[in-house]
Amino acid sequence: MASLLLGMIYLAFISLGLPDALLGAAWPVMYQEFAVPVSYSGGISIIITAGTIVSSLLSDRVTRRFGTGLTTAVSVLLTALALEGFSLSHSYLALCLWAIPYGLGAGSVDVSLNNYVALHYASRHMSWLHCMWGIGASLGPYIMGYALSGGQGWNAGYRTVALMQMVLTAVLFLSLPLWKRRAAGEPEAPGKPLSLGQIIRIPGAKEVMVTFFCYCALELTASLWASSYLVLNRGVTEEAAASFASLFYLGITAGRFVCGFLTLKLNDKQMIRLGEGIALVGVLALALPLGGTAACVGLAIIGLGCAPIYPSIIHSTPAHFGPERSQAMIGVQMASAYTGSCLMPPAFGLLANHVSIGLLPVYLLAVLLLMAVMHERLLKKASA
Repeated sequence: MASLLLGMIYLAFISLGLPDALLGAAWPVMYQEFAVPVSYSGGISIIITAGTIVSSLLSDRVTRRFGTGLTTAVSVLLTALALEGFSLSHSYLALCLWAIPYGLGAGSVDVSLNNYVALHYASRHMSWLHCMWGIGASLGPYIMGYALSGGQGWNAGYRTVALMQMVLTAVLFLSLPLWKRRAAGEPEAPGKPLSLGQIIRIPGAKEVMVTFFCYCALELTASLWASSYLVLNRGVTEEAAASFASLFYLGITAGRFVCGFLTLKLNDKQMIRLGEGIALVGVLALALPLGGTAACVGLAIIGLGCAPIYPSIIHSTPAHFGPERSQAMIGVQMASAYTGSCLMPPAFGLLANHVSIGLLPVYLLAVLLLMAVMHERLLKKASA
């Protein structure tokens, strides 16, 4: 039964990734249909991010009240309904309204599943599960591209993913007895849900929040601005830059698969430090005047470096803060991560616009160093 439940969780992580890149893949067609500026995709993304932050912060209370299984099933249902709403939308305002339940559902399921795996499974499963997320995130644009190239329109792409989420929702509801059976043999989490103020006062909480903020700032800034940097600063062709930009996420996905095996020899702390070291090599390759090819390779290396950091920090949360606090801590970590991914790429956009896009390696280096310093401070406080 435990293996069947783990299989369900793997399937859920693939589902988590499916919708993440749909908007970016479909927006070149959507903004013309809705007669809005191309920049308006940012408004939808901000609403989704705000929803994920809210639901992440509420996840401790919700999961304690309803359990991980029911929280996951209802959250995926909410996401599926929102995606179906996207497919039926005929105005930009409708998209914005459906973005609210989409964000709320995505945040809850993300925190609940990550905490459950951190508590009950070995570190290798956390790495492989996030690899599954990468596979889902890669499949989403493929599904949308197939719908667009087949003349079915972007609505069909969203509807296809919504149907896939609906099927997963049904399977999750059918699997609720498995979650309840697993929970029946475990002690109930002691204490009451923690408020945000109480969480922040926990030793190490501020450090892990900044660490997560910086990680997502590093990943999202690198992925969003890498192509422009390669074209405008290194003279790489647009086609080649786009191909190498895709290697960034391929590096993360493949890296997490490999990291699952490395965790058999290395603990979470060592995995995080290894990732930071590899990412540093990639940033330096991106910065040094070694030509466009070296910069492209550096981008892929940054992706490899990012691979172990996110899952290893999450998996180490119960060890650092205790199982009774892990749900609340992962909630604020996710909220910090979403905040970093929302704020820092546009912040670099302003820097690139007013100074130079050539500052991308310096920006990434500063974020990476701050992340490393905060993680080391977290380790000192956790061991005190």
